[in-house]
Amino acid sequence: MKTQGPLAARLLLVLILVGAGFALRILWWVAIAVLELWLIGFVARPAGGGGRWYRW
Repeated sequence: MKTQGPLAARLLLVLILVGAGFALRILWWVAIAVLELWLIGFVARPAGGGGRWYRW
């Protein structure tokens, strides 16, 4: 019974690290998609020039 505590703690740590790695991978893909959209908007400006496609 005493060996289950450390084993459960290690399993929990592994699950947390795997979940964090999965979340970070998703965030990287989201960041890449946002960067691509920003670049497309930067290149595809209105022909008149000077117009911004975003509001900040």
